[in-house]
Amino acid sequence: MGKVESPAERGPFGRWRVRQSGTGLLGRLVKAAKVDPKFPLEGDPEAVRTRLRECGADGNMFAAVDEAELDWASY
Repeated sequence: MGKVESPAERGPFGRWRVRQSGTGLLGRLVKAAKVDPKFPLEGDPEAVRTRLRECGADGNMFAAVDEAELDWASY
């Protein structure tokens, strides 16, 4: 079994997400986060959802955040 990171080790959700790689929707989320100067790097998953709503993101991006949140919480 792999090492589980503490919340302090993994950092805020927004910053953690942009450090990840991914394909499909998760990859699109990472790419969007890296080019958005207002992306909440220090934010939690809800802050990311709020930013997506502000940008008019489609529902698939919210599904990507849901999936990423599960991954982040399991580290």
